[in-house]
Amino acid sequence: MNKIPVGILGATGMVGQRFVHLLENHPWFEVAAVAASEKSAGKTYREAVAGRWTRGSIPQHVAGLTVRNVMNVDAVAREVACVFSSLDMDAHALRALEDAYAQKEIPVVSTASAHRWTPDVPMIIPEVNPEHLGIIPSQRKRLGTKRGFVVVKPNCSIQSYVPPLHALADFGPTDVSVCTYQAISGAGKTFATWPEMADNVIPFISGEEEKSEQEPLKIWGCIDGNRIVNAAGPRISAHCIRVPVSDGHLAATSVSFSTKPTADQILDSWKGFAGRPQELKLPSAPVPFLRYLTEAHHPQTRLHRDEGNGMAITIGRLREDNLFHYKFAALSHNTLRGAAGGAVLTAELLKAEGYLD
Repeated sequence: MNKIPVGILGATGMVGQRFVHLLENHPWFEVAAVAASEKSAGKTYREAVAGRWTRGSIPQHVAGLTVRNVMNVDAVAREVACVFSSLDMDAHALRALEDAYAQKEIPVVSTASAHRWTPDVPMIIPEVNPEHLGIIPSQRKRLGTKRGFVVVKPNCSIQSYVPPLHALADFGPTDVSVCTYQAISGAGKTFATWPEMADNVIPFISGEEEKSEQEPLKIWGCIDGNRIVNAAGPRISAHCIRVPVSDGHLAATSVSFSTKPTADQILDSWKGFAGRPQELKLPSAPVPFLRYLTEAHHPQTRLHRDEGNGMAITIGRLREDNLFHYKFAALSHNTLRGAAGGAVLTAELLKAEGYLD
């Protein structure tokens, strides 16, 4: 099979490096272009990430690529059939730039937040709301494109607890309280670049709590005409804390239901849950997706963040709660499931469902 040539926008950053690593030897996609800021443009990729590369050896076929200026849309578009966007820039400018790629008939799969609240841009967790891809024809009509569109990933902070709650949808979750303990890589940092995080906890991450409370409602919403309308509930209260961990976001979650299930019903729902990626046997889809660990001290970030090649959600400590019906802990890998890996899985879903060729 001929592989689809893809580009990476923001290729020199932490998430961009994850894309390069994940796409090495991918059965469907191959990296044909890397793009970044004007500062890196014109260098080879190896030169551009010198001293910053964190993923072992740089894939040989990417190391020698010349980094393009991400603002030169025409030059990048000539080389690719799809782009992954992991850019960190002003939201207004980024929306315009991602639209510009789409209007060059290049599908954009973005990990950035700029388009998450654009009404006709689907915000996808592939196992949770694949039906939202059905809004793409409306978006194409707005953009005036035949092939181009933008699809985004939600924030990494919600990846741990939204899938386990989604698997319990039949019981009607009504109220959720969640506290996320988030790795420093979520801020694009390592311990070398952020030494003040050693032996430290910071009880504030700008914008994370609002995203954690609101983004699930779009994901659980529905298509109404030419827009995605948010779900009315559940009500979510979030507290987001930065902790001295390299990778992995852990969520302590409490939930009440309109119909309280038994603990066994919850465990059966998690064990039996499979989404569209598992049904389609997509290359990056973890099987099983949700993994319940029975040990009282699990999941642990360092031990379990790489389950399912970093794409699975591990859950533990299910028990009844004094204020809510139940509480549990859930863990996801923030730069894999929560960022680059989730975007690659989304692109696989787009290809399998006929939106990407």
